[in-house]
This record gives sequence, structure tokens and C-alpha cells, in this order.
Amino acid sequence: MSQATTSTAAGLSAQIAAAQARLDAHTREIVNWHFSPETGCPFWLDYAATQLGWDPRKEIQSYPDLGKFPPFQDEWLRGGPVRKWIPRGLAGKPAFIFETGGSTGVPKSRVQMEDFRIDYENFSETLPDACFPTGADWISVGPSGPRRLRLAVEHLAQHRGGICFTVDLDPRWVIKLIKWGEIQMAERYKQHVVDQSLTIMKAHENIKCMFTTPKLLEAICEKVSLEKLGIEGIFCGGTEMTPQFHRFAVEELLGPNIYFAPTYGNTLMGLAVHKKPLPEDNWAIIYYPPSPRAMLEVVNPDRPTELVGYGQTGRVRLTTLTRETFIPRFLERDECEREAPCEQYPWDGVRNVRPFSRFKTSVVEGVY
Repeated sequence: MSQATTSTAAGLSAQIAAAQARLDAHTREIVNWHFSPETGCPFWLDYAATQLGWDPRKEIQSYPDLGKFPPFQDEWLRGGPVRKWIPRGLAGKPAFIFETGGSTGVPKSRVQMEDFRIDYENFSETLPDACFPTGADWISVGPSGPRRLRLAVEHLAQHRGGICFTVDLDPRWVIKLIKWGEIQMAERYKQHVVDQSLTIMKAHENIKCMFTTPKLLEAICEKVSLEKLGIEGIFCGGTEMTPQFHRFAVEELLGPNIYFAPTYGNTLMGLAVHKKPLPEDNWAIIYYPPSPRAMLEVVNPDRPTELVGYGQTGRVRLTTLTRETFIPRFLERDECEREAPCEQYPWDGVRNVRPFSRFKTSVVEGVY
């Protein structure tokens, strides 16, 4: 091993250690906040008193210590009262309720005050100004209604000095149409969304940035040249974000003059950002979570307390660590490969996220 390689490896090791120390300290702070009688949220205070039999403020001294908690159940987020999730330390602040899921049964909910703004301000720092110009307007062609994404993209545009235009889009209706076998009607609804977006973009020439999903991006590009409409940067997310689509979007749909930023996000986590692709990645989509506010791990589906090795496939496990939301060790409905830390993001990442294969028969992807 050359001296330069040894020096680089040592530098990365130091970065990884520093990031882990920051994560451990942040974990202690957030656990202390959510389990202190003065600041904690009713759900976790009651859970500690009736279910745990131990004090998390004493037992949780590092991020790995979160493994002492039983698995987080998504059913806890379905139904009310939603105020059980509001920490006493944030009582009285204006609150938003965002939903995820809900295509069948009661949707999961997350109460937020500022998290969606903070998450997208952090994401904004990863976007190149040359392609997402300050002061440019945005259009969000994605889910609206009770979903966090709509307000989050709007705040991102405002944070960068722009105005965000939006469309009406109810993905639950699309999912119902597909389940009913109304494929033609689902296609008509997709074209309705595309028509809304084209009308707006053609009428407002200062729109230079866009959020949308893979399927909608392809449908829009079948109708127009986004470059000719003045679009300079696109961030895009959804379950259809595959290496094949990544290549197709960059090389065929958009061309070299539009920056394409794949993202992996949801209401419970926030936003994981993409690492700039290298030729050796072969169009793989590599994401890193917004440490220390949220972490992604890749675990053995049959033994979800165990991490898989780097490069191996497993199920995604999410931990959210903010003053508004504490979600330890939640098993997502996704699978991927575990990605090693890198210089830009010295903590674990995920590669080629996709729906968990054991659930595939029950997942309807709609407009994503």
C-alpha cells in the first residue's frame, strides 16, 4: 500500500471516528430529551414507565446502545391521539401533521414543527448553485395533500430565494385505480398531473428547478424538452429509482445540461442524499442519511439486530433522532446493499434501495 493510500485511509478512519463520536453525543442528548419528565413526549414517558423497566437516560450512552430498545412498531403511529408524540419541551408550538402510507387502513402520522424545514435546509447545502440557482422558482410535481413532501419542497424553494409552484396529486387514488384494474384510468390521471405541470412551466419562465418522481419525469419528458423549458436542476425520488432509470434519466431524458439529483426520503426519516456518481459505480444509486438526525442501517431480514457486511443485501432499518421525533430501530419496507463510509459522508450508506422483495406482491407503486 502506497504512502498516499495509507494516509487517505487514516484520514477516513479519523473522519469515521469523529462522526461516530458526534452521533453518540447526539443520541445521548435526544434520548435524555425524550425521556426527561420536563421535556419528554407522553408516549415515550409512558413507555419507559410501563414497558421498559429501565431508565434510557442512564442506559443509553451511545448509538449502539439503542439496540436495547425493542423494535419500533409502525402500528404505534396509526391513529390518535397524535399529541402523545409532542414533547413537553415543545408544547404550544404550532404543529403540522404529516401522513405516510394510507393506501389501505389508517395512515401512519408524524407530528412536526420545524423538522421538515431543517431537513430540507440541510439538503439544500448539497445542491450545486450553478444548477439550482439562488432566486430561481421551483415546481413540485409529486404528492400533495397531507404529505410532508409538498411543504418541504416549498420551504426548500423559499430557503433558496424562490417560489414553489405545485400540482394536485393524490397517489392513494392512483393506487386504488391500479388495484381495481383500472389501468387506463390511472394513465389518464397521470396525464392529468403532467398536463397541470406543463401548463405551469410554460406560463412561468423563472421556473428552473423541479422535484418529481421517476414515472412522472419520464411522462413529462415524453411531451417536452425540459431543457428548452429552462429547467436546470431536478431532484427526484421514489421506489422506481433504479440504476437503469438513473442512466436513462441522465443520458436520454435530460442530457448533460440538467443536473439530476436522486434522493431517498420519507416522512419518518427526512432525506438521504446521493453521492455524486463515479464511473466505477455503474449507475448505482448510493445514498447517505442525514447523520446524526437520522441513520440508515442494513440488517439481516431474519435477524434484524444484525448488520449485514458491506456490499451485502439486507433490509433497511431506520433510526430518527430529533427533538421532535425519536424512532429507534424501525424496519422499513425496503431492501438494499450496505455501502461503506466515504470521505464526504463518513458513515454507512445504502445502495440501490428498492421495495423489500418479500413484500413485493403487496406493494403497488402508483405514480412513484
